Amino acid sequence: MTETAPPQHTPFEDAQGLLFGGAMAAFGIVILQSLGFITGQIAGLSVLISYMTGWGFGPVFFALNLPFYWFGYKRMGARFVVKTFIAVLLLSVLGQVFPHYVRFGTLNPLIGAAMYGFISGAALLALFRHGASLGGVGIMSLYLQDKTGFKAGWTQMIFDACVFVLALFVLPLQAVGWSFVGAVVLNMVIAVNHRRDHYIAG
Repeated sequence: MTETAPPQHTPFEDAQGLLFGGAMAAFGIVILQSLGFITGQIAGLSVLISYMTGWGFGPVFFALNLPFYWFGYKRMGARFVVKTFIAVLLLSVLGQVFPHYVRFGTLNPLIGAAMYGFISGAALLALFRHGASLGGVGIMSLYLQDKTGFKAGWTQMIFDACVFVLALFVLPLQAVGWSFVGAVVLNMVIAVNHRRDHYIAG
């Protein structure tokens, strides 16, 4: 019996998926910044730089992602790069806009860290599902794995470790600890739910 290829997403489905992912990721950044926390990957480095310099998260995140599109093109093609660029642009813009409209009067650190992980995990799952990402180290790590055999997961872990070590010189130890909780929740969401064999559409 010939296996039928799963149907592809329509342009409208891709558009709403990218919008959902970008908006949810931006809302997660609002939670982080409200609590004075960070996270891993390029998003975490961008938040940390914004704390250190006073620059807006959006422009920093957009600029730091620019070198990584080449790796994405070489590893996954032009379609992936275009979608990823759109997702990064959405997060960069909404990450600047949302803080003007969203305020938290009370936000418990544990609840905030956990909700950041859940919300950002959902955002990334949506983007992955629609053939995009939020750029950065994840793309480069896959490229390096193809070229050198060095595991992508190790590259990402090393980068995240460097971000958190740098954060120790900028943020209170307790804030770094809660940030780590949020990063663990985020990675657990991805690890448990990102299964291509569970998908029914490409």
